[in-house]
Amino acid sequence: MTPDTPILQFGTSRFLLAHADLFVSQALEKGEAIGRIAIVQTTGNAESLKRVAALNSGVPYPVRIRGIREGQEVDEEIQGGAVARALTAATDWADVRRLACEAAVILSNTGDRGYELDSADNAGLAGDFTVVPKSFPAKLCMLLLERFQRNPEAPVSIFPCELVPRNGERLKQVIRRLADEWQLPAGFAFYLNEKCRFANSLVDRIVSEPIDPVGAVAEPYALWAIEKQDGLVLPCTHPAVVLTDDLDHYEKLKLFLLNLGHSYLAERWLQDARAKDETVRQAMADDALVTDLETLWRDEVLPVFAAEGMGDDAQAYIGVLRERLRNPFLAHRLSDIAGNHDEKKRRRFAPIIAAAERLGLSLPQSKLRAALATIKQ
Repeated sequence: MTPDTPILQFGTSRFLLAHADLFVSQALEKGEAIGRIAIVQTTGNAESLKRVAALNSGVPYPVRIRGIREGQEVDEEIQGGAVARALTAATDWADVRRLACEAAVILSNTGDRGYELDSADNAGLAGDFTVVPKSFPAKLCMLLLERFQRNPEAPVSIFPCELVPRNGERLKQVIRRLADEWQLPAGFAFYLNEKCRFANSLVDRIVSEPIDPVGAVAEPYALWAIEKQDGLVLPCTHPAVVLTDDLDHYEKLKLFLLNLGHSYLAERWLQDARAKDETVRQAMADDALVTDLETLWRDEVLPVFAAEGMGDDAQAYIGVLRERLRNPFLAHRLSDIAGNHDEKKRRRFAPIIAAAERLGLSLPQSKLRAALATIKQ
C-alpha cells in the first residue's frame, strides 16, 4: 500500500519550499510525482514553528517568481500544494518514525553545518527509538536503523540538498561513522550500502525572502542536478530536475561563479563597511564594485575553467548569472550571504587558487588570496 506522503523532508526552509517542494507540486498537477510531502522541523525557532502551523492549515503556500528571464520581466505567483503535513521532531517523533519507515524518498536541507554531530548523540542512543537525537545525521541514522529492523528489504532514496560537495556521499559517511561508533549490527552497514541510495545533488535557485507565515520570493532560474545512480527513485519529473553523469560540471559552475561571486560581494560588504541592509541588486548597481567582480571572474576564475576545458560553459553561465545578480525584484541581503563567511571562503576561494597552482596559472594581485587572508584563525 502506497503511503499518503511517500516523501519525507527534514527542514522547513523557504529554499526547499520554493525549490524541490514546488517542483513536486507542479509535477503532481501532471501526474509526474510519486506523491505528497511530510515535512519535519528539526529546530525550535519561532519562525519555523510558525511555518509548521501554516503548512498544517491545508492551504497552499505562495511562491512569487520575480526576475528577468531571457531579457523579459517575470512577476508571477505560484501556489505550492505538495506539503500534506508538517511535524516537529521534538513533539511528533513517533509520527516521524512511522513516516520514515514508509517513505520512498527522504529530502533534507539542514544548513551549512547540518552534518555536524552533537556530543549528546552517543552510543547510549542505539536501539532506544523513543529518544530524539540532537543532530540531523543522528536522527537519520536512528530512523534508518528502525526502518532496517522493521523492513530490511524496502529501498529508500535519500536526497541531501545541503550545499556540500558530494553531499550524498558525505552524509552516508557520517551515518556509517555513527553506525561504527554505536556498534550497530553488521547487517545495518550492508543495508546502508544495498538498500539506501544516497544521491549526490546540486541545488541552484536564489530564494531571497520569506512570505509570512509561509512561502517565499524566488528568482525564475532553478536547477536541481542529480547524479545518476542505479536504483535511485526520483520524487518527481520536472524541467528543472536534471539527471547527469557529470555532477562535478554543474557543481564547479555554481560554486566557483555564483557562490564565489556572492561571497566576494559579501567580503566587500564587510571590509568596506557598506550599508547594513545592502542587497545584491544594490551592490550590482555600483559600477566600481561590478568592475572588481568582473575582473575577479576574468583574471582569476575563468582561466581555471578554460584550462580544464570548461571555458565556453563558464562564459555562458556568467552570461546568465549577470542577469540573475541584477534581478530588480529580489532583496537578497548581503548580510544573509555573509553568514558563516570564513567557511564559505575556504570552500569557494581556496580551491580556485589551488587549481590555478596545479595548472601552472599565475594569479597576480589575487583578490581571492587577499580575501582568504582575512579569515580569523
